[in-house]
Amino acid sequence: MMAAEKMPHLAETLPRISGRMQHDAALGPSTWFRVGGAAEVLVRPSSTDDLASFLREMPLHVPVTVIGAASNLIVRDGGIAGVVVRLARGFGDIQVEDNGIVAGGGALDATVAEYAAQAGLTGMEFLSGIPGTIGGAVAMNAGAYGGDVASTLDWAEIVTRQGALQKLSAGEIGFSYRHSGLPPECVVVRARFTAQRGAAAAIAARMAEIRASRESTQPVRARTGGSTFRNPPNAKAWELIDAAGCRGLTRGGAQVSEKHCNFLLNTGNASAADLEGLGEELRRRVHEASGITLIWEIKRIGIPGTRPEVVS
Repeated sequence: MMAAEKMPHLAETLPRISGRMQHDAALGPSTWFRVGGAAEVLVRPSSTDDLASFLREMPLHVPVTVIGAASNLIVRDGGIAGVVVRLARGFGDIQVEDNGIVAGGGALDATVAEYAAQAGLTGMEFLSGIPGTIGGAVAMNAGAYGGDVASTLDWAEIVTRQGALQKLSAGEIGFSYRHSGLPPECVVVRARFTAQRGAAAAIAARMAEIRASRESTQPVRARTGGSTFRNPPNAKAWELIDAAGCRGLTRGGAQVSEKHCNFLLNTGNASAADLEGLGEELRRRVHEASGITLIWEIKRIGIPGTRPEVVS
């Protein structure tokens, strides 16, 4: 599918919001990879009502892209056409209930896990190992360390592309591995997770174990984007990449992590094209070596820019 093209003077044709609207807004500095072009128009609504009104009044031919913490995202060098929606602070509220947590779509996964732990609720510890927001976690059925959204979500509230507020149960969303069946271009604004009462010491110990595991096995302090590819059935993506001889492989300023080779790194001067091109080279070499086609877990969005550097 070809990326949408930018439209001259788009910002002037859009409905007003009480939040913030910015034309030609740089996105690269706010992504974990620190690469990528600008949003044609970046919208940060102040509330669910503000978002719903904006989408309801916006022409349907204008594409909408939703981003959260941009922790598992490559924004291509040509930027993103149309409107990019990013939830602001008004979507970060977290409420503790007797047997669960209700969190705004902009709340950080790790913060939700901490609230649950402080309340003596177990079942949410896995979120402490996922560097993103609740909205993104629901949209991609995020999971790690033995847990995932599909097994803990009670319901999610979304604003559709047409501006309607809907509440969907976990069953209605239609989760599969690292995927949800949410409507295209919708925005997750709130979600409820079911949890159980647990021992505070055990919950704290499990979260400490998860943090220690991430620190020891993943390049968490580098410019990276988390796991690049999904694990194929009965296999580990990193093992397939390593067996194909790709540990440490480079393309321009992009590199396969030596510490965990299912992670790509921006070593300092990578372009989005370098990172995506390196990922495609890994897919080619792994398929050649094993017959398995790796599937991207990191999202790549936007308009391609220049050609990437050669792999070395």
